[in-house]
Amino acid sequence: MSDALLDLRDVRKVYGDPDTGLVALNDLSLTIRKDEPEIVTIAGESGSGKSTLANLVLGFTRPTSGQIMFDGTDVGNASAKQMKAYHRQVQAVFQDPFGSYNPFYRVGHVFDMVIRNFKLSSNKTEARQMMEEALNAVGLTGDDVLRKYPHQLSGGQRQRIMMARAYMVKPRLIVADEPVSMVDASLRASILDVMMRLRDEGGISFLYVTHDLSTAYQVGDRILLFYQGTLVEHGKATDVISNPQHPYVQLLIDSVPKPDPTQRWQGEIILPAEEELRTAHSTGCRFVPRCPHAQPACSAALPPAYEVGPRGHRAACILHAPPPQA
Repeated sequence: MSDALLDLRDVRKVYGDPDTGLVALNDLSLTIRKDEPEIVTIAGESGSGKSTLANLVLGFTRPTSGQIMFDGTDVGNASAKQMKAYHRQVQAVFQDPFGSYNPFYRVGHVFDMVIRNFKLSSNKTEARQMMEEALNAVGLTGDDVLRKYPHQLSGGQRQRIMMARAYMVKPRLIVADEPVSMVDASLRASILDVMMRLRDEGGISFLYVTHDLSTAYQVGDRILLFYQGTLVEHGKATDVISNPQHPYVQLLIDSVPKPDPTQRWQGEIILPAEEELRTAHSTGCRFVPRCPHAQPACSAALPPAYEVGPRGHRAACILHAPPPQA
């Protein structure tokens, strides 16, 4: 039996015509093991394919090609019954803590729906115990929140309740799509702490989608950095962020403002037209128009991921290609 919990095999998503359409995700392979709960960070700028990956894993859309395997089951060919069982094991926490609630219902309705849908309990007492356990895991109590309406809670409380709702069904994987981007900075640490505790104490793995490299560095075990749907660099989060090897990742990390008022941004950034490189017939590196090290070979073929450091650190850049054999 496979040791993989989640196994993406050459997953490709093209919007429009498969031959000429827009490539949202380009031949991605990724494995999360059963025996090693971890937070895998998916990072990149807007439009890089992060949310497309999240939607594919959650089963909201299907890949154009490739396979998404979960514990040996092909998600793309799963029946409705299998997908219901899949969604019990793979839960989601979305970006907007305000839009995740129906304002006409009290907070307890969020948990009631999950309990009924997955038939988690046989009576009200057992259901209340499950709610309390889930809320306690994120630092809340039922007496504080269950009878309140969403508008009576802070953004941080609403997002932690979404974490509790996902945790209540005891999933094996949570897809967290920008879970702290709409929360005050003072509350982000508490939500990220919940993620780490659910990993360490609950044995739950996370796909953490973000554009915030600082939180990726703080909580991520591994990081995958995307550019225009293509994986450009991946490895241990601390290795990649402290020692980036792909030109795009180097520019991305250098663009983070330094906390020094004497260092000011200079000039205007003018970006080239790049969407034409995202079509399915494009063959070269997507970063060629902006790369300071571009070579003719970069436009001929998309480079593979070369080993650039220890612990699985790899970068898809021709600069790291091994020298030709004599």
